Amino acid sequence: MQVICGINPLREIIRSQPTLLERLFVAAGRGGEEVRQIVQLASERGIPVEVCPRQRVEQLAPAMVHQGILGVCREYAYADLEQLIANRHPESTHDLVIILDGITDPQNLGSVIRTAYCCGANGVIIPENRAASVTAAVVKASAGAAYLLPTAMVVNLSRTIEYLQEKGFWIYGADAAAKTDHYSPDYAGHVGLVMGSEGRGIRPLIRKKCDFLISVPLRGRISSLNVSVATGVILYEILRTWGKGA
Repeated sequence: MQVICGINPLREIIRSQPTLLERLFVAAGRGGEEVRQIVQLASERGIPVEVCPRQRVEQLAPAMVHQGILGVCREYAYADLEQLIANRHPESTHDLVIILDGITDPQNLGSVIRTAYCCGANGVIIPENRAASVTAAVVKASAGAAYLLPTAMVVNLSRTIEYLQEKGFWIYGADAAAKTDHYSPDYAGHVGLVMGSEGRGIRPLIRKKCDFLISVPLRGRISSLNVSVATGVILYEILRTWGKGA
């Protein structure tokens, strides 16, 4: 059972993927216009709504900020690589995938998924081990985008990168030490963007697999951006370049 909390994630899932929700739980006495709208949307789409004691909501979402309302979804289903690659945005002429190496914070994973979705990426690839998986916390941090954008979980990132390269992808790795800034490449063709953890960055083996290493110029004494912010900065530069006919 997957529990989804939060006004915004629930609203987005009910609007775009209502079949994912099995039931909506609302704590007795929980009012407000936003909750009323969500309950109305759920009812219109045939999603059962149950008003229950607040303790029941807290049992379903222990240690989570539930705002007095939550939805129970089917277990999250990961995509395979072929499904992900096939999910090109209708306005894109190239494929764009995000490859995450060692992102362990669910908030960061959710934020990256949200950013990738908003930028029209095909999907996000995460490793099976030593990384955050798609959980309720990730879905909430993504504002529901985790159910709108395919995420593939793979056993071996290195082999996955090789597979993408065989499929015609150019692999760009974000590396703070890279001498090439993210403005310089032309990003022609299909792009795979590798983002590492804020602490360690991309692992050496994965770094060697990249076709290009790029950095985001920084000013001041802080040495790195939050990974979701850095992802957004680079993705929008890729989109800007594609818009010029790359």
